Amino acid sequence: MRDRRRGGSSPRGAPERAGRGSDRGRRSDETPLIFGIHAVEAALANPQRIIRKLFLTDNAERRLHDALAARQLAHERVLPRDLDRRLGADTVHQGALIEAAPLSEPTLADLAEGAQGRPLIVLDQVTDPHNVGAILRSAAVFGAAGLIMTRRHSPPLDGALAKSASGALEHVPVSLVQNLARGIADLKALHFTVLGLDGSATEHLEESTWPERAALVLGAEGKGLRQLTHESCDRVVRIATDGAFASLNVSNAAAVALHWAAVGRLGLRRSPR
Repeated sequence: MRDRRRGGSSPRGAPERAGRGSDRGRRSDETPLIFGIHAVEAALANPQRIIRKLFLTDNAERRLHDALAARQLAHERVLPRDLDRRLGADTVHQGALIEAAPLSEPTLADLAEGAQGRPLIVLDQVTDPHNVGAILRSAAVFGAAGLIMTRRHSPPLDGALAKSASGALEHVPVSLVQNLARGIADLKALHFTVLGLDGSATEHLEESTWPERAALVLGAEGKGLRQLTHESCDRVVRIATDGAFASLNVSNAAAVALHWAAVGRLGLRRSPR
């Protein structure tokens, strides 16, 4: 149940130890943990995010003063070492930790309804939480309509992912599908054109006409798109490059592609005067 006490904070105390690092040994049924100033601030500002417990150091409490005042949520004061024990000494928690409830999960039809010309991002077994978090941040910056991942072979929607997303997890809806090929088929039934991003493609992303409803599929670092995913796409394209390296990190590739989509959507692809 959400703590509805108002104002102030409870006496100093350590959060209950979970006996794990930030994302090590995570199970999907565990309470989502959100840490880091920007991620916690965004969660506090999101009325859809149910917060069960909030732990703050004195410094984090000062930095989050406005967000705390707006949310009117009680919290427990802790020491940095208390959070180190809970999350692992190598975790950059910045003195702020939330035990939260998961956000409600949209369906593909929900994402389609909210797309309005903005692309969806589809991830094919991208398992690094830092990469997924960075992709969420780019999705928020460049106005993507949502993110789609598989229930398995994807990182949990908290922890290092939420920290790397820097608050974007609260703004970009995420839908989880059981089977990616079936999810892509469902997107096509919702009138999306599915574009796979692959360095071996012959067609350039920049030469493609972006459809009104577009879903951009990116594969895992190193492996790229799986064969069935590749075959499920309507078209496969690559980002134009002209340097010593021919490929980008998956999160950087997502940022470039989303920026290109935003440029077209905003009508900025004009010839220079």
